[in-house]
Amino acid sequence: MAAAGLRKGNARLPPEVNRVLYVRNLPFNISSEEMYDIFGKYGAIRQIRLGNAKDTRGTAYVVYEDIYDAKNAVDHLSGFNVANRYLIVLYYQPAKMSKKSDVKKKEDEITRLQEKYGIGSKTPGPGSTD
Repeated sequence: MAAAGLRKGNARLPPEVNRVLYVRNLPFNISSEEMYDIFGKYGAIRQIRLGNAKDTRGTAYVVYEDIYDAKNAVDHLSGFNVANRYLIVLYYQPAKMSKKSDVKKKEDEITRLQEKYGIGSKTPGPGSTD
């Protein structure tokens, strides 16, 4: 397969490449068996986690046994059509994922401190003369 050719050439992979893929834009009713059918074509899969909460539906994490299999899956499945939805397949990057929650936490902390010390927001309200 093409992945075997990559290994023999001792090709350097970009730093963002890893065994864990983050998949978005999945149909809400996709089953884990269908996921294994789609992603299993590109190599041995260790685990698939489908989002089932309201805010995680339509997403999944796919963990491959081998990094080259994951790269091959990203190369072939990004933009793949499943039930009239085009998949978005990305490498999982924990640093970027945690930044989203960190921003929300900081916003909440700022709001809490503003309320505690009676400080209004920096944008003037509709009736202010600032």
